[in-house]
Amino acid sequence: MKKYIVVSYYKYTPIEDPVAEVTRHKAFVETRDMTGRIYYATEGVNAQFSGEETDIREYLAWIEEDPRFQGVLFKCQEASENVFPRMTIKVRPYLVALGEKTDLSLMGEYVSSPKWKEMLEEDDQEYLKIDVRNDYEWDVGRFRNFLRPQCRTFRDFVTYTRELKEKVDPKNTKVMMCCTGGIRCEVYSALMRQEGFETVYQLEGGILKYAEEEKGSHFEGKLFVFDDRLAVEVNRDNPQVVGKCHHCSAPIEKIYNCANMDCNNLFLCCPSCLETLSGCCSSSCQQAPRLRELDESRLGKPFRRMAKIRS
Repeated sequence: MKKYIVVSYYKYTPIEDPVAEVTRHKAFVETRDMTGRIYYATEGVNAQFSGEETDIREYLAWIEEDPRFQGVLFKCQEASENVFPRMTIKVRPYLVALGEKTDLSLMGEYVSSPKWKEMLEEDDQEYLKIDVRNDYEWDVGRFRNFLRPQCRTFRDFVTYTRELKEKVDPKNTKVMMCCTGGIRCEVYSALMRQEGFETVYQLEGGILKYAEEEKGSHFEGKLFVFDDRLAVEVNRDNPQVVGKCHHCSAPIEKIYNCANMDCNNLFLCCPSCLETLSGCCSSSCQQAPRLRELDESRLGKPFRRMAKIRS
């Protein structure tokens, strides 16, 4: 049986010709059993992909040969198959779309996984703890006592930060922040420091690296990921379900796209409510004109294109 590996990494480093990098990457992966998303910009690379173990090992060695990517932090997990529908390699204007220009030289201070664990075990009142992920990601799993910003997208964090300044003293508030793989914290920590927050700590390598190095201690629930797995184990010593059905609040970790194609929201749902509301996140969506079929073979894979519409 083939063994597959899921990889996530990013690197902020000047890329003179992102188009040429895309061409080079496409040529390398063309004959390899790999799927995923690899994005290049003039500021660097951001990648999440999976592949057969031998092909992945060759790819990682190929990347590490490039002086521009020395010291890159790879986050790897085992899988039974490729977890992305296809391989997409393309140029983007920015690695992370915040909607606001940030000075990345102002990034917060990196905190290693062991040090992060120590900080979590210190006095809870010492730090303002922010989860730099979308609200539906927080719903599936999170670090204990971390704030759930009311942000459906990363761009919403700009408004959130400016409102936060009205509630706390940015000069004297110590901030701890985390995200899935670390890249959003790079951008958001720079934004917070631009907005006057002087002491900002960010989890190096994100929750993925913390799960690998510290067995996910102090993390409750599972980690939301943007691939077919949807949610992965973090706290191996004390796994628990913290997610709740969007409709009935039953404990659940299953995530779906709303069947209303004009809504398409991600939400947690139990099997009973999923059937009762025809795969929709609300009764109003259930009455919408463009609804996807509730196809059991496609459930649990919300990032795959599903265009079939009920008559």
